[in-house]
Amino acid sequence: MKLNRRKFIKRALITVASVEAFFLLKGSVNKINTSSGTAELFNAGKATAFENNKLYPFLTGQFFLKRFEDGGFLAMSIKCTHLGCIVNTNSKTGGFNCPCHASQFDKYGEVVSAPATRPLDYFPITIEKGELLIDTKKPIKRSSFDKSQLTYA
Repeated sequence: MKLNRRKFIKRALITVASVEAFFLLKGSVNKINTSSGTAELFNAGKATAFENNKLYPFLTGQFFLKRFEDGGFLAMSIKCTHLGCIVNTNSKTGGFNCPCHASQFDKYGEVVSAPATRPLDYFPITIEKGELLIDTKKPIKRSSFDKSQLTYA
């Protein structure tokens, strides 16, 4: 059997497509098997350990935990809502700056300066036995800050 260029390229493309399809299917099966209906909660520690009006970075959980003057907690994503860059804290304003495209956010995560068009995502917080548990698997998109987004101990 003689293999010309056309047949070779056709077989090569079919082989590559088959391998890619195999890995796509394998990946989706693994996701189905490993994901459970329960939320994975990040334990940030005792609520009493956090001072009012302070910001605490949790880089392993990929969020900033802010405790406001009135004692309310807000867990905000460290990812900019423009293109997903990691934001930095701004000690002068108490907010956040994106080093990639210069978006700025206030202490509530609301946009102060574009190109970001919406506030930082936030994560639901539950308090059990005095411990702050943050659901980092479910970032919530928001259009503005609302007092109902705060969690109180």
